[in-house]
Amino acid sequence: MKKTVGALVVLAALMSLAAQAGCGRQDIRTEIAKWQDGKAAAVSLTYDDGSINQFRVAVPLMKGFGFPATFHIITGEISGSRYHGAFIGRPTDAIVRETAGVPTGPDNFFERASAIGRLGLQGGFDYHLRAGEMFEDGKIDAAYRLIDEAYAKVRQGAFKPESAPPPDGGKNALTWDDLKVLAGEGYEFSSHTVTHPRLAVLDEANLVYELEKSREDILDHLGPKHTFTIECPFGTEDERAVGYALARYPASRNRLSEAFLEELNRWNDKDPAASAKEYVQWQRGVLTATAMSQMKGWVDTIAGRDNIWLVLVFHGVDGIGWEPKTGAELEEYFGYIKSLEARLWVATFQDVTKYMRERMRGQVTTSRRGGTIEVDLRHDLPADVYDLPLTLKTHVPAGWTSVEVRQGSRTTSASPARDERGPYVLYQAVPNVGPVSLIKRPG
Repeated sequence: MKKTVGALVVLAALMSLAAQAGCGRQDIRTEIAKWQDGKAAAVSLTYDDGSINQFRVAVPLMKGFGFPATFHIITGEISGSRYHGAFIGRPTDAIVRETAGVPTGPDNFFERASAIGRLGLQGGFDYHLRAGEMFEDGKIDAAYRLIDEAYAKVRQGAFKPESAPPPDGGKNALTWDDLKVLAGEGYEFSSHTVTHPRLAVLDEANLVYELEKSREDILDHLGPKHTFTIECPFGTEDERAVGYALARYPASRNRLSEAFLEELNRWNDKDPAASAKEYVQWQRGVLTATAMSQMKGWVDTIAGRDNIWLVLVFHGVDGIGWEPKTGAELEEYFGYIKSLEARLWVATFQDVTKYMRERMRGQVTTSRRGGTIEVDLRHDLPADVYDLPLTLKTHVPAGWTSVEVRQGSRTTSASPARDERGPYVLYQAVPNVGPVSLIKRPG
């Protein structure tokens, strides 16, 4: 009987120890935070076209608030670019002669729409843009007729020759040296094509030229980091054009096509808070007439959620560029975003895209050895491109009041906070470069 009682006591003790150990293992867990630094939402400030006051006015304001941004630049307009507007194809005089006897239709529309803006004639590119807008609006026959009208004017000599641009690009021209300085300060530069055409109505050769030659100039002058993102002009969602772009750039503001992401473009009125997706990219276009109260309301919406990425689209600044906002308006707006920085991660378009992809493809394992917790973070994306640090959240034992975080040669410290599961630390970890050690510090 005594042996039986003794065995039961030993068994109970072992079960208690096992249960305690099990609880300890449950408490020591790691997850990848939804946004960098455990923030509630992300904001990207993006600018289209590269007009000069974006750099003279907006950049100093953003520097004052510590904000990065993404600039979608028209590379053919930058002083020192190798590639400018060109028509890739057969001789244009042969195309013009052919238009006299063969109406524009599906077999020749893309070629003619590509060539009309490259004849060196004033007004030709405007016809290209107008025809492209009609085509994307589904007014196909009207687009054909407009191209026929344009070529009739060419044959009649109704267009004047284009004047040559100033040899220095003009007083408001950007240079690659200007952009290189800003790139070194953390600003992202992205392709907005060579000449800002309507990509949906370019034939294959000219579509490829606009995408690839813009990329080549950016690569040559700013390096591979700035060949990650493209914004196809006019916010096009044409499947063919965007498909060609995404075959050459890892990301496009037009579309990302991630299963975990719902994309609401500038013209979409859907409430982003109604989405059930892991992430929502919510684009909002800032126009001259856009009220400050509405702009601040966008920020309030995302600050109250945990899955929305607000992508703000700016164009002109202080009277230069399309739909300009004043510097004073930008200063007020950026100040409002800054006031909510405890909940908002302000980052480039590239960095937010990388963070989401790395997190969704990430795998993290956690183990404990005495006073050290080891965390291994990996993903299967190309490591030379996707090297953005992720924010990890690891729960630690209750007795840990200060934690040393080591990864490779980098050492930082963290003080635990608490949630419903107990104490935890937030810290940065680079994927695929070796384990992170969390070490209990005395105290």
